This record gives sequence, C-alpha cells and structure tokens, in this order.
Amino acid sequence: MNISRHFGAAIAMAAFGLTACASSPAPIVGAAVSQPRADLGQGLYSQARPATYALRPSDQISINVFREPDLSVGEVMVGVDGSVSLPLLGTIPAAGMTTRELEQDVAKRLLAAGLRTPMVSVNIANYASHLVTVEGSVEDPGVYAFQPGSRLSSAIAMGGGPTRTANTQQVAVFRESPDGVMIALFDYSQMRQGTMLDPVLAPGDRVVMGTDGLPVFYQDVLKTLPALGVFATVAVQSGN
Repeated sequence: MNISRHFGAAIAMAAFGLTACASSPAPIVGAAVSQPRADLGQGLYSQARPATYALRPSDQISINVFREPDLSVGEVMVGVDGSVSLPLLGTIPAAGMTTRELEQDVAKRLLAAGLRTPMVSVNIANYASHLVTVEGSVEDPGVYAFQPGSRLSSAIAMGGGPTRTANTQQVAVFRESPDGVMIALFDYSQMRQGTMLDPVLAPGDRVVMGTDGLPVFYQDVLKTLPALGVFATVAVQSGN
C-alpha cells in the first residue's frame, strides 16, 4: 500500500473524526522504558532479530546447488507474485518461506526431476522488501533498505543523522497496520542515552525527524498521543 496516498486520504477525510488509542498510561522516563511493556501498548516491540524470516517479494536471494553450477543462481529476486525462476525447475513459489524451507522445497523438486541427493543452500543477498522512508531534518533524506531487526536509530543514521537545527525530541514514526495508520512519537535524545525505547523498524515505516513540517492535521494528532513511544491508530469515522 502506498503510504503517502493513504496519508493524503486521511487528511482529506479528517473532518469525519479521529480516534486514537489513548488508554495507555504515560511511561516512566528511565531504565524501565528501555524494555517493551505490554501495558504501554509496546508488546510488538522486538528486542532481537527474528529467529526466522519469511521471504517477501523484492527480496534478492542466491541459490546454490552443490556441485551443480548450471542449476545454481547467483542472485534472483522474489517476484511480486512471490515466485522465483530457477534452471530446470522453472517458476516456483518462494514468498512466505524461510530460507531453510525453500532449501528443502528446491531439493525435493530437484530430486523429483532426477537429480540424485541434491544439496541446496539459500542465502538472502538483500532484504529489498524492507524499506524505510526517512524525512524531515536529516542530512540525507530518502528511502533506505534495512535488515530485519534494525532499529529506529539505524534509520536516522542511514539518513545521515539529524541536521544541526533538528528538533531531536520530536521524531514521528508512521506505520501501517490492518486497522489503519499508526503514529508514535519518540525522543531521539533519550534513545541515544538509553532511557527510551529504540523500536525495531517494520517494512514501510516512515520516519520524520522534527514534526514542524508535517501537515497541521498530523501535528494535531501527535499532540493527542497518550505518551512517548506508544503507537496510536488514526481511524477515519463516517459522519452521520
């Protein structure tokens, strides 16, 4: 889903109302908030890279078949339909599988095609589906690829870090969810001191350093957030 288009639609329909999940208490500034707390709506914050990663469209992978260079692929992209094209096997599904599962699937298919005891290894060359947009008062705004498990501070670093005049206490993160656009506000200065959560990025996140340049609608939304580091969902309601 195009985040910018979704934001534009939300702004256009702002007159219909805004609902924010504002029942969470304000977090205590200190060591306690350096760990996720479910009571603050932070249950989805991860402290480590996921043990398993499911391949997604646009990820680039390499597939090596031991002692079979003609059947190996140095780099292939997972297509928008979730498939990859391999020698002998043609087009096969890949999205949704871990690298281990894809190794087993390719080996099984090669065995059925007549190859004796195929040994297959799959590696991820580029997590191209994991993109974050970094905007606002950073030295090098843009769209960057990141590895699963990367954190908000990493996105800011990829954007060249804050400018000299940046308001580092106002970092907005926009994230899409099945319920709509979620917004949270973070204090980069506290993150660097280790006194505030440094959340794990999600594919499609939009990070804005300094919120003065945001549309007034979103500046107003940020003022309603119950606490720093807590995502609230912006929901559009139909008027009567």
